Amino acid sequence: MRDVLDELLTWWRAGHAVGMGTVVATFRSAPRPPGAAMLVGPGDDGAPPVAVGSVSGGCVEGAVYDLASEVVTTGKPVLERYGISDDDAFAVGLTCGGILDVFVERVDRVSFPELGEVAEDIAAGRPVAVATVVEHPDEQVLGRRLVIRPDSTGPDNILPDSPRVSGSLGTARLTDAVTDDALGLLTGGISETLTYGPDGERRGEGCRVFVSSYAPRPRMLVFGAIDFAAATARVGSFLGYRVTVCDARPVFATATRFPDADEVVTDWPHRYLAAEADAGRIDGRTVVCVLTHDPKFDVPVLELALRLDLAYVGAMGSRRTHDDRLARLVDAGVPEARLARLHSPIGLDLGSRTPEETAVSIAAEIVAARWGGSGEPLATTGGRIHRPPRST
Repeated sequence: MRDVLDELLTWWRAGHAVGMGTVVATFRSAPRPPGAAMLVGPGDDGAPPVAVGSVSGGCVEGAVYDLASEVVTTGKPVLERYGISDDDAFAVGLTCGGILDVFVERVDRVSFPELGEVAEDIAAGRPVAVATVVEHPDEQVLGRRLVIRPDSTGPDNILPDSPRVSGSLGTARLTDAVTDDALGLLTGGISETLTYGPDGERRGEGCRVFVSSYAPRPRMLVFGAIDFAAATARVGSFLGYRVTVCDARPVFATATRFPDADEVVTDWPHRYLAAEADAGRIDGRTVVCVLTHDPKFDVPVLELALRLDLAYVGAMGSRRTHDDRLARLVDAGVPEARLARLHSPIGLDLGSRTPEETAVSIAAEIVAARWGGSGEPLATTGGRIHRPPRST
């Protein structure tokens, strides 16, 4: 929903009803991840309904458009599975061989009165999860939703002491079970369909609930205000990270030199990282790129970063710099198991030369680390192409 939120809000605020199809589960090589959404809203001046967004990259959009238009009229939500297309060129399906479960519902001020507040949370970077019943033996429960917000945050900036919940899924047991599980998914920024018994039984089935997590953007901390950092900040922002460039030298750490960074900080890297960790402003999704290749800067910050539970820690430098850096980190007492988490020299072997090419190399390694990719050419590998999140 995040990708189509602006358009959805415009229609919602104007009092229009919108058909929304959301990918709630994928199998095999599905082209769009859970949470991808498509809207069917009213056209201008009596024109046919218009479509915004995508659930499959074009394979089943026509069928979802028709179904969403129908759901707007009937008000009855539908869970539809789209599988592999056959040899008939007019058959609805995915030519990539994947399978999608798409939940289509009517969204308006009556069915989703909390949408405006949810949008405000997302815009402000406040964590919020929306849990929707997409399958249930009781049709009256289908489409019910919860909005779950942490009431106060712990060290990871998401886990709460007690959540604030609005809405109901029909029974207290189901509501409580989904609330607990949604908070766990929200911690990792994961959107996923969960299965329960009709009354929230953990070992049951028959009830499926899609949890859409809107966590704050994950952070990318780039240490070293060099030309490679500018390119890395640019690609990091493109990937959806909130990018900070930090360097102890004020003459280099300027916003003018790094227009794609969300913030530029003048401080010693290890001191800044320690302060952010103590303040709870980094978590298990944070990536750290140390581009200083100067031991007085990179060894202290790497010593700290490797002791934290971060998604990725990489450091730039030659093979000789890498060997010297490892020796210094060993002398500093960094355990071998923690040293093994260091990506150094940073990036995948793409033959990169320019700062922009190097940034692509770094970004590729970060993506591979996130999803468990091998970094090998797809032409030389087998099995499924799109992998599930490693944290699940």
